[in-house]
Order: sequence, then structure tokens, then C-alpha cells
Amino acid sequence: MKTTSGKNSRAIEKKHPPDALKARALAVWKILKKTYPDAGTALQHRDPFELLVATILSAQCTDERVNMVTQDLFKKYRAAEDYISAPAEELENDIRSTGFYKNKAKSIRGAAKKLIDDFGGKVPCTLEELTTLPGVGRKTANVILGHAFGIPGITVDTHVGRVSRRIGLTKNEDPVKVEFDLMDLIPKKDWSDFSSATILHGRRICQSRKPDCPHCPASRCCDYFLTQEASDKS
Repeated sequence: MKTTSGKNSRAIEKKHPPDALKARALAVWKILKKTYPDAGTALQHRDPFELLVATILSAQCTDERVNMVTQDLFKKYRAAEDYISAPAEELENDIRSTGFYKNKAKSIRGAAKKLIDDFGGKVPCTLEELTTLPGVGRKTANVILGHAFGIPGITVDTHVGRVSRRIGLTKNEDPVKVEFDLMDLIPKKDWSDFSSATILHGRRICQSRKPDCPHCPASRCCDYFLTQEASDKS
């Protein structure tokens, strides 16, 4: 899929010609794949529906906290019908510690109802259908596609966006534009694995406040590091 990502993307192409930019992306991916060979979603789940619920809960919440909550939640609520039949206040209380629990409970109940009404109670396996569910955007849909159905998708969370911009693979802030930029650079079969590895890299090395450039295995491919290094030498 190709897309026009605006002036920022054209600025990147001017700095790095398309072929050079793709080569850089592939070099970064090779490093990340070697550094994080077992990268995958940290959200614990047994089926696509549990992953759907866990991913909704993960918004502005750590995976560790979500896993603590779902350990009991998935024992109590085993099917979409269970989330609908339970009082809203009870579900809200069960997921309270993940934050924004009222909105998340509303999204989970709404998604469960739509699954029953429109999809025979089963989680659909296309991005177009998944994004019709309450609380499910492209990011959540791509997580489900990649980790529940084995269908490649680029997941752009805050880590993927930040790391991609620092390296110089995109200049866009909009997650959808970042997604399309990366789709043009990374082989389709690797989209989900690239996303998972980049998320881990963002958590462990390329953190928001202070990236650990001295310990970054991809630093020599990174615009941010090379700019900082050049500044220090001048």
C-alpha cells in the first residue's frame, strides 16, 4: 500500500533518497530482530477475544498492570455474553486499576455486543471489520491481527512512533501516517514482528525522556544519535 504522507515525508526523502531510506530501515530491522528475537505481545491471552479485551485495557496502562487485572478478569468473564450480562458498575470495578475504567468498560461491553450482533460472537480477522468495534482503532486492530491471527500489521504506539522518528524513518506525528510510512519500508511479512521489537526497544533503550544511545545497537543507523554526535564534536 502506498500513501502520500505530506511535507514531512518529502523532507525525509530529500535527506535520505527512497532507496537509501529503505536500506536504512532494513538495517535497523536486522539489528532489532537480532536484539529482540522473541519479541511479541506481552499481553497474556488465550484467544482473540481475550487479546481484544486486554488491548483495550492497555490504553495508557502498562502491560504488567493489565496482566495483573486480566489474570482474574478472564476467569470471571469467559465469553462476550459475560461482559454484557454483568452490571456496568461491576465491570468498572474489576478493571478500575487500569485507569479510565468507565470508558474502557463501555468499550468492552460495546465491542462484546457488536461481536454477538454482527459477527456471531467471534472476533473478525480483517482490519476493516475490527475497526467497527467500539474502542478499536487501527493500532488495536493491528495488534489483534498480528498476534491472534498471524496477519501482519504495523502497530504504531507511542514507542514505535518515537523510535521511528528518532531514527529518521518518518517525520510524521500522526500514527496512521507513520504506519503507512513504515509499511513502505519494512517487508510485509515482518510488520508485526518489527512493531513488537520496536516497542521493546522504545521501552528498554530509546526511552522518551533520555534515550540510552551509548548502549543502542542501532545507534549508527539513527539520525538522532548521529546528529548528537556531530554536535558534540563541533
